[in-house]
Amino acid sequence: MSALNAIAAASPESPQGTAQPGEAADGPEKADLPLEGFRIGVTSHRRSQDLIEALERRGAEVLHAPALKIAPVQEDMRLIEDTRAIIAARPELCLATTAYGMRRWCEAADTFGIGDDLLETLAACRMFVRGPKARGAVRAAGLADVGISSDETTATLVDMLLAEGVRGKTVAVQLHGYTDVRQLERLRMSGATVLTVTPYRWVKPDGADRLPRLIEAACSGNLDVLTFTSAPAVDAMWSTAHEMGVYKQLVESLKTTVATAVVGPVTAQPLIDAGLRPLIPERFRMGALIRLVCEHLALNHVRRLDTVSGSVELRGRSLRIDGEAVEMAPAPLLLLRALLGAGGAVLSREALSELLELRGSVHALDMTVSRLRSSLPDGSLVETVVKRGYRIRV
Repeated sequence: MSALNAIAAASPESPQGTAQPGEAADGPEKADLPLEGFRIGVTSHRRSQDLIEALERRGAEVLHAPALKIAPVQEDMRLIEDTRAIIAARPELCLATTAYGMRRWCEAADTFGIGDDLLETLAACRMFVRGPKARGAVRAAGLADVGISSDETTATLVDMLLAEGVRGKTVAVQLHGYTDVRQLERLRMSGATVLTVTPYRWVKPDGADRLPRLIEAACSGNLDVLTFTSAPAVDAMWSTAHEMGVYKQLVESLKTTVATAVVGPVTAQPLIDAGLRPLIPERFRMGALIRLVCEHLALNHVRRLDTVSGSVELRGRSLRIDGEAVEMAPAPLLLLRALLGAGGAVLSREALSELLELRGSVHALDMTVSRLRSSLPDGSLVETVVKRGYRIRV
């Protein structure tokens, strides 16, 4: 049996713990739109449509800008050279880090007529897997593993190998698009010969202007959440932000205004390295990521208040008063969000001017308040408190 046919039964997934088809397809009831009014950025390329459709079914507006895409396997001669080197070396140990990587590795080997040789080589190895999906792909290929990482990280997997000893042994490592150099060095420093294979490489996608537009939206606060399903996509975004001269502004916006959400700890690392605290689901799957985004926005970014003008609900950019939608421009909406957050307490003119970045302009603040009142069904909802500021009448 060829490597590709042996592994075909494994379920599709992205390079690091994204969706299984059922997870993305399980949409909410039609009337339940937990993401209505929110704008979410999607940076993934492969299987991005599943994520986009799942978010849109929940009411979100999605801005899609793939940061990277995976190079076609037919163009990746380095992959075949590395595979032949591993077959020739007959390693004693092999680390499988992702199910998608295992399937793509076998697909490439089949394409070049060495699939059976690869399976024979791997069958003679003691195989360790990073997580249950990688284990599923290994077993679907007719292979057996002898150990699995408890937390789905490469570091823990390397800990397991070092505990049993690797000196004098050859270790093959299937990488997953974001190379953890430190773990490879740990193996080498412990006396192992390390051979690596990278079944997928990241290249820049078509439509190079889309990522800069997404970065501009994040910098200006016109996003609520920015999602990532691979660490290289984060690196690509950082690189593009540096080229645009807005890296510091982007990081500050992601710290204060726009939440980041990732599919797992590997993807999270370059964000953490930049001082961010991304949302990470307990299960490293796309369905769990979507649920976490819904919960985060519902808990932190929905404002509800009973007022003299009725029940006011602000969800992202969606404003409803007594259930009726109210259209509003960004600046008045930002002002209203702050006033609702104060729950009827007075906010000073100075604080509101700073919020709107008006640099102390009394006239500009008055104009924004006027625009806010004219947009509301009942302009008296926003009350002027003489010599103090403004508040919502509750």
